[in-house]
Amino acid sequence: MNELTFLHGAPSVSADIRSRNSDFVVQEILPFLPSGDGEHHLLHVRKDGLNTVQVAEMLARFAKVHPKEVTFAGQKDKNAVTEQWFGVRIPGKDTPAWTELNSEQLTILSSARHNKKLRTGALSGNRFTLTLRNVSDMAALEARLALIAQSGVPNYYGEQRFGHDGRNLVQARQMFQGRKVKDRNKRSIYLSAARSMLFNEVVSGRLARIGLGLLDGDCVMLAGSRSFFVAEQWDDTLKGRLAEGDIQLSAPQWGRGQQLSQGAAAALETELLEAFTLERDGLEQAGLEQERRPMLLKPETLSHKIDGDTLVLDFILPAGSFATSVLRELCQYTDVQEQAWREAVANKAEEADVPAGQ
Repeated sequence: MNELTFLHGAPSVSADIRSRNSDFVVQEILPFLPSGDGEHHLLHVRKDGLNTVQVAEMLARFAKVHPKEVTFAGQKDKNAVTEQWFGVRIPGKDTPAWTELNSEQLTILSSARHNKKLRTGALSGNRFTLTLRNVSDMAALEARLALIAQSGVPNYYGEQRFGHDGRNLVQARQMFQGRKVKDRNKRSIYLSAARSMLFNEVVSGRLARIGLGLLDGDCVMLAGSRSFFVAEQWDDTLKGRLAEGDIQLSAPQWGRGQQLSQGAAAALETELLEAFTLERDGLEQAGLEQERRPMLLKPETLSHKIDGDTLVLDFILPAGSFATSVLRELCQYTDVQEQAWREAVANKAEEADVPAGQ
């Protein structure tokens, strides 16, 4: 992620994140209410120190159903406190005593029946409450926050999408070179990693070349929608709509079919992705279609509180966006728990290399 272009220049402020799980709080925002009847049970869960798959497995065992009957709206980090939604399909009228699952790591906040399966991505957004500790220059950090509030940040996919040390990308390239991947979930993860990398490359390359400049043939998206159209030429009306936030610049989610941008914009995107033939061909052969994603991300309801060298941020992002993309534009952050994990892995590797008896 460090090699990607910054919108406001590389930050000079340093800070620590995730010194403890409660420093990274995420709350899913569901765009609907449970219907109150049906064979699906919607569970609002708070987890601490567990990953999403672990919770899904716990729910399946408790409800005595096959794991495929448990779904979730979004995956969330293990090293965080998150409130998220799970769906459990239980045919019949039995309602498990869900609160018996409550523990230090897991709390059932609410449960209700629903008439539809909970699908992945069925969120309007996520609310983040993030604590940054050991901030090196609070005044400079507040200045960066003002810039972000005004102009947003690049809508990069976060490092979580690519796995530790980019392993998901490595697996994707091996898959595109012919290695068979039978697990559908892993295949989906690898495809998403490759597609996300291409998006990041276009956004970063464009910002490096022309900043927030406009190109004839730009594919623009209607704010808050997946609808788009081509700005064949940028006139005053379109520029006004862009300034007001009614429309947004976009970059490609690669797939088969004709590029959705045209003219100079399409030419730039093609040039920026010229070196990634393997990934582009692999995504097309996998059957993904050309789509678009907003190039910039602006946090909503952004607010902060300061206590000494600690700053608490609160903001909302649309579903599919990454808080770490906001943080990387704000400061040079150290993920304390990630760093501890890497040190533990390195120590184990060193111990394995030491001959017995030494």
